[in-house]
Amino acid sequence: MSSQTIALLAPEILLVAAAIGILLGGAFRPAAPVWRAAAWAALVAAAVVLWRQHGCTLADGMVGIDGLSYFLRWLALAVGGALLCIAERPSPSSQQPEYVGALLLAIAGLMLVVCAADMVLLFLALELISIPTYILLYLGRADAPTQEAGAKYFFLSVLASAMFLYGLCFLYGATGTTHIYVGTESLRQLMDAEGIAALTAGGWPMTLLRIGGGLVFAGLGLKIAAVPFHFYAPDVYQGTTNTNAALLSVVPKAAGLLAMLRLLSLAMPLELVWAAQLWRVAAVLAILSMSLANVLALWQDNLRRLLAYSSVAHGGYMLIAVSVAMASGGQSDGWSALAALLVYLAVYAPATIGTFSLLVYLGRNGKAIETIDELAGLGRARPLSAAMLAVLLLSLTGIPPLAGFWGKLAVFGSAVFADVAGQAGAGLWFRMLAVVGVLNAAIAAAYYLRIIGAMYFRAPREEHQPQGPTGSWVAATACVVLVLAAGVYPEPLLRAARQQAAVVHPAVEAAKQQTAFEETLSCPRPRPISVASF
Repeated sequence: MSSQTIALLAPEILLVAAAIGILLGGAFRPAAPVWRAAAWAALVAAAVVLWRQHGCTLADGMVGIDGLSYFLRWLALAVGGALLCIAERPSPSSQQPEYVGALLLAIAGLMLVVCAADMVLLFLALELISIPTYILLYLGRADAPTQEAGAKYFFLSVLASAMFLYGLCFLYGATGTTHIYVGTESLRQLMDAEGIAALTAGGWPMTLLRIGGGLVFAGLGLKIAAVPFHFYAPDVYQGTTNTNAALLSVVPKAAGLLAMLRLLSLAMPLELVWAAQLWRVAAVLAILSMSLANVLALWQDNLRRLLAYSSVAHGGYMLIAVSVAMASGGQSDGWSALAALLVYLAVYAPATIGTFSLLVYLGRNGKAIETIDELAGLGRARPLSAAMLAVLLLSLTGIPPLAGFWGKLAVFGSAVFADVAGQAGAGLWFRMLAVVGVLNAAIAAAYYLRIIGAMYFRAPREEHQPQGPTGSWVAATACVVLVLAAGVYPEPLLRAARQQAAVVHPAVEAAKQQTAFEETLSCPRPRPISVASF
């Protein structure tokens, strides 16, 4: 690892160093108010350093910094700031250092996921998200439902990590390296030497790739809560706090989708039959996630449980873009699948975090808002809060002129106009995906409008006197402003996503050079298993 790599990873290093300092210092002064200020200082310092890195790219060993990672690192910092705003003060207050320290580590993990060019670093970055999340779930509340939610998430997240790591072992066996893009070059060399027909005729490399790809998909499917791996999400969301639910809706989901994109799309030769099968698996998961989650959400009365199914459905929409990227290498006729995914993440995160922020703010007497009935009459009692919540929910629905409309339009457009001439039947698949996505957006409107209807067309059950932290109101206001601004004037967001998606994985060329160099060494790296070996 060079000094240049360390310099470009300075934002992540700052967050990790600040988190360690807060966790250690909290052992001596647990109730000091300085820890939240220290977390803010670390986020601001990381943002300043990241701003100065504009236009920098790097392909150095385990790290690959490109336009995609630059865009998403900014998004991760914004998510971290919003979550720090809405975080309720843990009770007792002595837990505050652990709370903000774990939050900084999770954000640093998300930033490292998008920079990883090596399977080992990718796994460690995902664990840097998972382990602090266990702490955050445990610190949320001390009642039995919260502890049960934390236990469910812990055991299933450990299972997901085990399957993901086991899948990486099979991918290593097929490629002979843990470097994602060097592995791609190994597969291409093997295809050149033995022919694509020999490689795809059921030999060991294809067998290992299929097993590894299936395990990686299952492990990441659990992390993003895609159907049929979604079963834990409603119970965990219902049992935890609104702040933790906001974290689970954005951070692990974004990390899982981006890991899937890096491993199974950007670094996989499209000539492989296995790659052609893989995008179909992603497309089926997208259809199942959208359809089942939206239908089940129609019967929910608990707000966090309803928003859990909503989160699963939005993961399905984003899987459309991942599927298109797998089939087309991210290229399309005017609509880039990578750019569409960036736009969707950028508009989904503020709408979701803003919704949970308002639920935190509207809590009263130490009790969080739990059901739709508790929002009845909010339009009369708190018209501004009701209007803000309505804007955020309509953005999640995809109603113009709000930001969510452009996210859905970009994803569905990338499916309709995908450049998949080399994949038989892919065009029909993606047009069908777009139609299913539009139908599911209409179904989702029913339960979002049900919440809005309760606020404006039902009499209040009791007086609304919000007692939530001021920070939650500030975060919600910022999210509403972003949703409205990006909806009315989307050009800066669309242009930034398009530009950054066009500068993807500079590590590919570096991988070619590294592979050629290693061929000249007397002790080359392990070679992938060859068909001729058997």
